[in-house]
Amino acid sequence: MGIIKSSFSFILGTVCGVYVAQNYNVPNIKKLADTALFMVKHVEEKYRKPKNRDDD
Repeated sequence: MGIIKSSFSFILGTVCGVYVAQNYNVPNIKKLADTALFMVKHVEEKYRKPKNRDDD
């Protein structure tokens, strides 16, 4: 009984997550994160200070 009692919240969360993923339009988190990372890299390259020739 101890293992079921200690993992009840994990099992309940998994079941609820599967239900939500099957019945609702949940966005793809990996694709969303990749898009955000691409945008951040683009902004960084656009606004980066130019290198000085004297530093070389």
